[in-house]
Amino acid sequence: MSVTKDLFGTMSDGTQVERYILTNRNGVSASFITLGAVWVSMVVPDRKGKMEDVILGYDSVKYYETNPPHLGAPIGRNANRIGGASVTIGGVEYPLAANNGPNNLHSGPDYYHNRLWKGRGFEEQGKSGVEFSLESPHMDQGYPGNARIQVSYTLDDENALKIEYRMISDQDTVANFTNHCYFNLAGHKEPDILKQMVWINASHYTPADENSIPTGEIAPVEGTPMDFREMKPIGRDIEAPFKPLVLGNGYDHNWVLDHDPGELALAAKALDPGSGRLMEVYTDLPGMQFYTGNFLSSQLPGKEGADYGRRHAYCFETQYYPDAVHKENFPSPMLKAGDEYHTVTVYKFLTDGQ
Repeated sequence: MSVTKDLFGTMSDGTQVERYILTNRNGVSASFITLGAVWVSMVVPDRKGKMEDVILGYDSVKYYETNPPHLGAPIGRNANRIGGASVTIGGVEYPLAANNGPNNLHSGPDYYHNRLWKGRGFEEQGKSGVEFSLESPHMDQGYPGNARIQVSYTLDDENALKIEYRMISDQDTVANFTNHCYFNLAGHKEPDILKQMVWINASHYTPADENSIPTGEIAPVEGTPMDFREMKPIGRDIEAPFKPLVLGNGYDHNWVLDHDPGELALAAKALDPGSGRLMEVYTDLPGMQFYTGNFLSSQLPGKEGADYGRRHAYCFETQYYPDAVHKENFPSPMLKAGDEYHTVTVYKFLTDGQ
């Protein structure tokens, strides 16, 4: 195992951005930058041992300074949407920016992935990693409380990339982090993911309105295109005349995971039949947004000049449910002053022969 650091590039204001590269004994590598604590690359083998980078990203710092699709970005303080762009905490209403119609999305527009984080590499027996830290002041993004945030990435010799999120605030606030990594197991340059296959350990999902805000219902997937309890191609049902898919322009929904609260458990799998690359997703969080890149556009050149168009990749965003701050029947993302928010998500890379 090794961790190395180099200069990734320079921001428009002259600030240097460092890159941390983790490599395991199998030659699998992952890289991350101090701008946004963003996950930049994930190089893994196919069934024949051919290595490919399987996540979307950019070669240039200047594109990460905007990064409109949030490629590889940690999202906080609150991932996903908050209806009406406001939250009430301790009887006080806090307005948020309405950056997604009438709603707030991913705590923008002042995103954490547009900020410089402090990085620290580390090596342990059989694993290496990098820990990023950020200070988020009171009323940052509209949320109360001075918060200390850590996001760490650890790669082990089993080809598992573990992400740990930690936050402590001096006031009651919201804590709901995810990573907005886009995966394409055929390789980041390959244009179509519809033949890739997905399994999700969820018998229910949260239907949403035309603005992608959950209605509050927890609905069964049984008998609908939302049923991924048996692995199926992404493209099989994506164009079905099913209202949630029509409203979402494809899959862009939260699944209610079938595991005990707080238990780190298998939540999803993805398989590229052509290469044999298989990914398993583990989380201790209650939900996961499966998003099929329906709104990706070729506005910026991807790595190696790749053209990242619509449905070029997909996301498995582990999370508390969208708009949970307004739904009493949803698990709560509220964090009490002085308590530690701590959650783990793991992406493990295999092949179909393993």
